[in-house]
Amino acid sequence: MDGLKRTCLYGLHLELGAKIVPFAGYEMPVQYPLGVMKEHTHTRSQAGLFDVSHMGQAKLVAHQGDAAELFERLVPGGISSLADGAMRYTQLTDTTGGILDDLMVTRFGDTLWLVVNAACKQADFAHIATALDGDATLEIADRALLALQGPVAEDVLADLMPACRELMFMQAVWSEWDGADVLISRCGYTGEDGYELSIAQDRAEDLARALLAHEAVQAIGLGARDSLRLEAGLCLYGHDIDTDTTPAEADLLWSVPKRRRAAADFPGAARVVGQIDNGVEKRRVGILPAGRAPAREGTEIQNMQGEAIGQVTSGGFGPSLGGPLAMGYVPPAHAEPDTEIQLIIRGKAMPARVVTMPFVPQNYKKG
Repeated sequence: MDGLKRTCLYGLHLELGAKIVPFAGYEMPVQYPLGVMKEHTHTRSQAGLFDVSHMGQAKLVAHQGDAAELFERLVPGGISSLADGAMRYTQLTDTTGGILDDLMVTRFGDTLWLVVNAACKQADFAHIATALDGDATLEIADRALLALQGPVAEDVLADLMPACRELMFMQAVWSEWDGADVLISRCGYTGEDGYELSIAQDRAEDLARALLAHEAVQAIGLGARDSLRLEAGLCLYGHDIDTDTTPAEADLLWSVPKRRRAAADFPGAARVVGQIDNGVEKRRVGILPAGRAPAREGTEIQNMQGEAIGQVTSGGFGPSLGGPLAMGYVPPAHAEPDTEIQLIIRGKAMPARVVTMPFVPQNYKKG
């Protein structure tokens, strides 16, 4: 796979029998011998270990004052209100309110820790550094990132790093394991309780092996990662959200607090606030196809009169749901739950209905 990068765990993936595919500029494991279906259900019932070291990590340090206040110039989220060790999901928006990327932001004192998507990280970091030039420094962190997800993740990780038990969903803490500094954050991309673990690259394989030594832990690839996040109703950048969608259209207004809406001081605020006040032309919704045929990305969505009204942006089979599921964009008139629609699958109109997401219950530990 010429021109593709590898994470520091590439050798371990091969040892574990992973099938490798290109993803976001990297050679990544799509599945292991267990198979996507069993990897998915194992994560829902026990604990799955994911290599997400391809994602971008960086520290933002203000030259004076608080980095959180500065960062609000670039995102619609409430960053300056974060408590120490608290995390927030937000988006980098452009001047039209389009989403350049979505990301996780954690506050540590006057500094921020950022985690951005792999495919966007170079553009993201350049955008942030340029926008805040002279006011803050962006220190890119060349670290590995592991995700341990599932209902027994806490018990597994506590054997190695007891500090993980003190965290609630969307909280983080710096800890130590076997002489290595580890940033533990209680978050993830599966809808399950779990953690992401940032560690020096030369210690990542040691940590991965220590976690995999637990009988409840299995290595999980990108295939199950996608079906897990889809069941949880979570967006994949470049598919469900991009520069052609705003937070209002993407049903992400829960991440834009009233203070930011009132101030309207983030990129694209005029358009986003206008959509809040006057409505959107399209909205991201969950879709349940009837029958067993999955509706893949790009599938045309029609109203019951056979008129095209939108497209599926993510779709497939939900192992926990026990059937096909999808998400896509439709006009507001067709966005209410239980609205009947049609999906053009293999040239045939198949019945479906709009549903509220997530498709399966989320199991975050919120205290």
